[in-house]
Amino acid sequence: MEAVILILGLLFVAFMALGVYVSVKVIGAAKRGVDRTITQARRTVEETTLRAKSFGQVGVAGELAQLRLSLRTSMRATQEALQAGVAEDASLSESLGLFQRLSVHGRELDDELKRLEREPDRATVASLLPGLKQRTERITHSAESLRWAARDRARQFADDDLAALNTQIDVEAGALRHWTVEEPSAGAGAGAGGAGAGGAGGLGGDRARSAQTGEEGPEALTARDPRAQTGSPWQKAVRPETTN
Repeated sequence: MEAVILILGLLFVAFMALGVYVSVKVIGAAKRGVDRTITQARRTVEETTLRAKSFGQVGVAGELAQLRLSLRTSMRATQEALQAGVAEDASLSESLGLFQRLSVHGRELDDELKRLEREPDRATVASLLPGLKQRTERITHSAESLRWAARDRARQFADDDLAALNTQIDVEAGALRHWTVEEPSAGAGAGAGGAGAGGAGGLGGDRARSAQTGEEGPEALTARDPRAQTGSPWQKAVRPETTN
């Protein structure tokens, strides 16, 4: 009895531990989903605000907004392209590592541009704009180089695979169209001609002998009774009527 109670207690503890583990996993997954949703919503709001500032404001504020929008758009497009490609091409993992290093500089520049948006000294910010534009162009150029290189690599792989597939299809189509037609040999043709000539000669000789002896020829020279012809080969022939 004590052993049964001990086993039941262990099972209860195991089920409780399993329930706690599953609950933690579910809560963690839900928390990560909420965090991703909040991050995406925040990013969307920030980019919408930057787009509105770049079109609606002039001067230093509008230029800063354009730099931030260009930087964020280029970095996000490159990240999505590399992450989508690394699942099919493992060699892109090194490119993804380089992009992560580039992202550090991109985040630093984005934070600096964001701080300068709140800077009241517009003259100082205007003096810093040429250097900020140069840094932004260098980072976006590097990001675009990685992105287009990854796309060109994927397109080249697709072209090579399509070329190999076309070659295989051409070979298979040629094999399907290949057949051999047996032509009659010259000896067989000559034999058939000789047989035909012999048959014709034999028939002519029989007719000549029949004419000399005064006897009628074979059945082929006698007209058939129309009533003896049947409509189908499996029907019995009708016997001709005889007159007494």
